[in-house]
Amino acid sequence: MNFTRWSARLPGTQRRAAARADRGAGRSASSAPTGGGSVPAARGERADSAHPGAEAPTTAPAGAVDPARLVPTLDGLSVPDVLGHVPALVAVVYGPEHRIAYVNDAYAALFGPRAPGAPAGQALPELRELGLLPLMDQVLRSGKPRTVKSRRVPRGGFPSPHAPCAEAAPDEATEQETRAPRATVDEEPRAAMDAKASGAADREPGTGADQQTTAVHAAEPVEPAPDHAASLTPDRADAADEPGVVRPDKPSAPPGEPPTARDDAPPAGPRAATAIASGRSVIVTGAAMPGKTVIAPACSVRFPRGTARGPVPAAGRRSRDGYYTFTCTPIEVAAPSPTAAAHRGVLIFGADVTDQVEAAERLRASERRQREAAVTLQRSLLPQELEQPDDLRVAATYQPGGTDAAVGGDWYDVITLGAGRTALVIGDVMGRGVRAAAVMGQLRTAVRAYARLDLPPHEVLQLLDGLAAEIDPHQIATCVYAVHDPNEGRLVYASAGHLPILVREPDGSVHRADEPTGPPLGTGGWLHTSGSVPLGPGASAVLYTDGLVERRDMDIDAGVAALEQAFAGATGSPQVMCDRLIRALGITAEHDDDVAVLVLQHPARTGHDAELFHNAALELLGGVEAAPRARAFASGVLASWRFPMELRDLGVLAASELVANSLQHGTPPMRLRLRRTDRRLIIEVTDGDDHLPRRRRAEPVDEAGRGISIVATIASSWGSRRTPGGGKAVWCEFALPEG
Repeated sequence: MNFTRWSARLPGTQRRAAARADRGAGRSASSAPTGGGSVPAARGERADSAHPGAEAPTTAPAGAVDPARLVPTLDGLSVPDVLGHVPALVAVVYGPEHRIAYVNDAYAALFGPRAPGAPAGQALPELRELGLLPLMDQVLRSGKPRTVKSRRVPRGGFPSPHAPCAEAAPDEATEQETRAPRATVDEEPRAAMDAKASGAADREPGTGADQQTTAVHAAEPVEPAPDHAASLTPDRADAADEPGVVRPDKPSAPPGEPPTARDDAPPAGPRAATAIASGRSVIVTGAAMPGKTVIAPACSVRFPRGTARGPVPAAGRRSRDGYYTFTCTPIEVAAPSPTAAAHRGVLIFGADVTDQVEAAERLRASERRQREAAVTLQRSLLPQELEQPDDLRVAATYQPGGTDAAVGGDWYDVITLGAGRTALVIGDVMGRGVRAAAVMGQLRTAVRAYARLDLPPHEVLQLLDGLAAEIDPHQIATCVYAVHDPNEGRLVYASAGHLPILVREPDGSVHRADEPTGPPLGTGGWLHTSGSVPLGPGASAVLYTDGLVERRDMDIDAGVAALEQAFAGATGSPQVMCDRLIRALGITAEHDDDVAVLVLQHPARTGHDAELFHNAALELLGGVEAAPRARAFASGVLASWRFPMELRDLGVLAASELVANSLQHGTPPMRLRLRRTDRRLIIEVTDGDDHLPRRRRAEPVDEAGRGISIVATIASSWGSRRTPGGGKAVWCEFALPEG
């Protein structure tokens, strides 16, 4: 089939032919549009599609419009048109006295309308209350913008030197409307204009779906904007020769004087509701106004859609205090006269940050509540009252971090182990908040449980290490566990990544317990070891957490050295020493970390106090004569200590049973030790066997197994432990009668 004769009838063929003709004629930038017979080339034959690598044409196709000409220009916008719709507070002042040039609707709605030309010190009292007047002086002098943040504006606004927006009672408004000339709006039907105005208001930028920006007006002459305010940006060219429009070249006041209202300004009739509804200036005509004039809304306020639009007070529209961030920017304000120099002025821009401030306050309140809960939890987990050993004086203090710091996991404890021995522990859980406090509470409880086993310090830390990993595998803690034995006069301790113990000798010298320490609890895989440091009568020691010595701008070793110096000069009771160390290290209520300090003293007793502390020991060589010798020794010693007969008999019985148990189940060497304090009698027997005795129920036919049960019945407490060199110690205590 021959398609040649049909090609002229196909529209695509025509387009392709026209395109080929245009390309053949050359690509000229000034080529005239083709006639009606020419049509654009088909998409398939465009140069950029058919030949991607070909050079683009230098001119647009005939009839095309330059896209740059389609961009709207902003030259026709005046400053009131732009700033009047800004929801932020805007005011323009000029001159050294900061005379008012312009305030936008949002500013007038909050603080009330302001008379142009009046000094800000008199007409803008809110600027004085907000502390902006000195800031504006700085802006004028330096030429640089300044900002103040989150200034509070009271709910009712600041006192205004002027009356609020003009408002009239319903009957007054009716009278004024009756006396006012009737006006028509370009001879359009009123209902149509109202509908257009409502639609325009709905389409206004910055209006929500449920609110409109309306204007409050009174039936009185409208005062056009001042000349110097209107001259900030030229008005639209199409309104240049219209009567009633203020122009920069037609000043309404002599140079150097503040502009005044025009005398020929026509009154606003009831049809000005169009301007009120739309929020824009409109052109109205009437019998009393031979020309046209611009009616601008005096002030604006938001009404919910569907509510009546009437007079609203200029101030006090807030139901709560507001917060604004004000920025003062230097600008130049055109003078009323074209020949006069421009005024130096300040643009005051206030952004409403009430929601941000209230959100920040809610966040701070929530953080305060969480911190108070964590502090309450931590204080409840710390010992409410420290146990006071017979041979030591102990005091501790805990201070949480400042109000901006979350509570940490510092803790301390004092545990009496029996037989005059005392365990002292201090630790710090890494992290902050309720979680750290909860982990701290679990570790402290575990320490007390493990301490009852009377294990060596390194074994206690070994158990804590495994427990910390079980509680939270991502949580670690540092800890020092120490045991003081008055019979040996030493402090045996083990450390898991904690700071060294400081010991002060009776002569005032301070030294650190520098035995090697292990890693923090929760790391696992480490075998902890124990060390010891002398702590005889007259010596003191301090245990502490890193919050006492660690600073962001100082090495921690320097902090420990400062603590050594302060500890060397600290005297008094342990509680006084705690307070002095806190003050000497500069710990205040605003400190950024929590602090725990534990101070212990081994007092050197003399005089009457020394008479209350005695020790007596007997080496037992074994044999059948060991038990009678032990009973005789105990009876004589207790008699010399002037104990009551009943207590003396109970003590002799307990010593006899413990020695008999050691003779039957233990191995040499054996020793009987009697010790008295101001509050208790302690009886202890040691031997070379490390099998600990257990209390068991003896059957009526059994001839043995009742010794430990008898001791547990007659004594206040009893216990046993393994000794460091091998062997064991079994002890019991009797409380001394008061008086």
